[in-house]
Order: sequence, then C-alpha cells, then structure tokens
Amino acid sequence: MKTSGVVGRMARPVLDFVLPPRCAMCKLDVSEPQSLCGPCWAKVTFITDPACAACDRPFEYLVDENALCAACVKERPLPGALRSALVYDDVSRPLLMRFKHGDGTSLAPMMAKWMALRGTDLLKDTDIMVPVPLHWSRLLARRYNQAALLCRELSFIEDASWDPHILKRTRRTASQGHLSKVQRITNVAAAFHVPERQRAQVKDKRILLVDDVMTTGATLGACAKALLGAGARQVNGLVLARTVFRG
Repeated sequence: MKTSGVVGRMARPVLDFVLPPRCAMCKLDVSEPQSLCGPCWAKVTFITDPACAACDRPFEYLVDENALCAACVKERPLPGALRSALVYDDVSRPLLMRFKHGDGTSLAPMMAKWMALRGTDLLKDTDIMVPVPLHWSRLLARRYNQAALLCRELSFIEDASWDPHILKRTRRTASQGHLSKVQRITNVAAAFHVPERQRAQVKDKRILLVDDVMTTGATLGACAKALLGAGARQVNGLVLARTVFRG
C-alpha cells in the first residue's frame, strides 16, 4: 500500500472539516470533492444512448445501434466516431465558461470523469490522445489550454498516452462563436498541422482528439484532416459538451 495514499485518506476528514467540499455549480455542501449536488446533477443533460453513431447527438426515440442523425447522413463531422459527455445549454454553459475562461482549472478532474464514462469504447480503441491546440498567442493570454487539461486528466483515469505537441495551430483564427457552419469551416481551414518531428508518433496510430465544446464540428474536422494527412490510421473525437440544435 502506498504511503501517500494512507496519508491522503487520514488527512481527508481534516481537510473536509476545514474546507468542506462544495457543489461545483451551486456551492452547497456535498459529500465528495469535485462533484455536483443531487439537484444540480439532475439539471445537467448528460448524453446517453440512443444517440447518433457518428456525432453523438441524442435521439428522442429508440433507433438502431449504428443509426445516424440527418446531419451526419449528409456529412459527418469526423471520419471516425465522436462522443460527448453532456449537452451544452443554459444549465451547463456557466460551468463550462468558468472552466474555459474563469481560471476554473480545478473542474478538470470532474469533467474528465464524465468524459471517460461516455467515451469508454473510444478510449479502449486509442493509441494516443491529442488535445485540440490553442494558438500560442491565445495560450499566452489564457495561460492554459482547457482541452489539454482534460486530456491530461483522462490520461490519469485511463493510464493512457497523450501528447499536447503533436498538433499545432498555425494561425490565430477568429472566434467561432457567432459564425455560421460554412464560415466556421472556412475559418479553421488549414489552421492545423503536425510538425515533421511529430509525424512518427502519428503514423498508423489510432488518435483520439479531445476538446471542451463542439458546435458544428468544424474545428475537430480540420484537426482530423491534419492528423490523417500526417499518416494517422484513425481519428475519433471525445468532447466534454456539444450543442444540440432542435428541429
């Protein structure tokens, strides 16, 4: 038995007394750190089956196991499969914005656990995980890449390999927030590449792209194109949250 583990368990009651664990959303007391209280958990829309086999958009009715949504019948966001832990909506948005823009780095372990549960099948079929990169100027301003934090935590949970240097963003793209799907695709076209020195790590490998939020899939698609162009055998995606357009 590891000494650090014993010490951690002995210190836990003291730490919880001094700094009681709080719900990550409403700040009420909870029994476990890095968790949600019951009412907040019930408000979050976690994605479960049945869902689109390609983009993980949840269906409101039972479908065949490999069924695709109408959008993916026309065009899939990734050549491989995509999994998402939860729906990006009015409930989850404040939590994700705190993680992404509000120095909420302590949320990463909890969020990675949600992703690991939803992406079990993809994680088992992965050689190496790659976070969607930020441009160096945006990374300098934000001080951390939220996708890399999630990737790192997933590597702890799954004892899996990851590398934040495999994929580079070659130019600072405009924010995707208010762009149409076509504009998003144009905005990130050729914005990513695999450096020559990293190509050996990619060749013939099964890659899992990791990101925080997916809207149309334009960014993930551009990343996948760069990885496949560098010789990757397969590219799947795992994101914390995805938008779901009704209708």
